[in-house]
Amino acid sequence: MKNLAIATVLSFVGITAFANVETPELDVDNATVIVAQDFEEIEVASLPEAVSKAVEKNYPTAKIDKAYKNEKDQFKLDLSLEDGTTGTVYADADGNWIDM
Repeated sequence: MKNLAIATVLSFVGITAFANVETPELDVDNATVIVAQDFEEIEVASLPEAVSKAVEKNYPTAKIDKAYKNEKDQFKLDLSLEDGTTGTVYADADGNWIDM
């Protein structure tokens, strides 16, 4: 009799574990801004001249698609080359490349 009671309880627990719990729908219409490594997007035109010149010198066929800046005056640059290759580079305000 004890085994029957335990089996009943376990089956009830198993059934309720798979019960349909109403979950909220994901609202895809609201955009979420995610700031990675504390970088915030800035206008490409507002980049320091040293950073722009470093890109021109080291990546002559590159276009700066997006630019980001953090509170340490470091810049994250999303670049695209003429051949369709894309990449991300990091520079300080003086145009020196940094590893992140």
